[in-house]
Amino acid sequence: MTTCIALDAMGGDHGPTEIIPAALFSLKSHQDLQLILVGQEDVLTAVLEKNSATVDARLQIHHAPDVVEMNDSPALAMRNKRESSMRIAINLVKQGRAHACVSAGNTGALMAISRFVLKMLPGIDRPAICSTMPGIRRHTHLLDLGANVNPNSEQLFQYAVMGAELSTAVENITDPTIALLNVGSEEIKGNDRVKQAATLLSESHLNYIGFVEGNNIYTGEVDVIVCDGFTGNIALKASEGAIEFMNYHAKNEFKKSFYGRLAAMVCLPVLKAIYREVDPRRHNGASLLGLRGIVVKSHGSADKISFAHAINEAIVEVENNIPERISERLEEVFIGGEVV
Repeated sequence: MTTCIALDAMGGDHGPTEIIPAALFSLKSHQDLQLILVGQEDVLTAVLEKNSATVDARLQIHHAPDVVEMNDSPALAMRNKRESSMRIAINLVKQGRAHACVSAGNTGALMAISRFVLKMLPGIDRPAICSTMPGIRRHTHLLDLGANVNPNSEQLFQYAVMGAELSTAVENITDPTIALLNVGSEEIKGNDRVKQAATLLSESHLNYIGFVEGNNIYTGEVDVIVCDGFTGNIALKASEGAIEFMNYHAKNEFKKSFYGRLAAMVCLPVLKAIYREVDPRRHNGASLLGLRGIVVKSHGSADKISFAHAINEAIVEVENNIPERISERLEEVFIGGEVV
């Protein structure tokens, strides 16, 4: 089956100069992939020419005269930019002309427009942003990463259901473990919202194992970690900053002396392998779960490698019918209004 994905080609810090090379790379990697570049046609055509590429059956352009800027408010984007590349790309998913949308644009606007156009799945109050975090044993799905900074306990429970189903589909895990991110692993710790969510999870048939702390995110011992969007976004950005901090100082230390440069020649293959494992670019592509369609959020500063990984995330979700699977799982979890 051919997978068709609409790309918000004008979104992000770099726009089509990085998105189009990523699109061309993805087309070479996936023979059953079709991409629709949504944006200003003259700009996209010029970038395609610079990359020695043209429009064909697998790579199309859909003109969109407007652009959602990174500093636009969600309300402004919703009200005044109905012809933006972001809005039209999401519309293509709604119309069934594309299986998924990928955008590196304004997160708030993307969330608001996606929710308005695609609507929510039955049983889901608010969408959640979910991404994978590298771990010692395996990847961990962490959500929410910023969609809802103040969810209630029921919404945290919904996040757990969605994260578990995504983990099952993508990682092929039959009964994924679920934990709540908290200030301590003891049952007495945390605010009322987290404690109430823990009660709901404990009373369900989900594989809930309790509270975990921030240092457990990278152990890979838990398949799904649930938290509010405020905490999750800080955890994600702090992790990315820590990786860049270590990378910067490692390079500087090796450059300080002749012996350091010699040591670098020996250590370089190992350091590259380590950085490859934790490189945020290779974990780019956050799912907007809970929608009646597939939308993947790429990092705003995404380069060719980063955006290609976001496209790949969309392909995986399309192939695994993620919205349908989440909807079916919700029906199983909530029977007659009761959590089971």
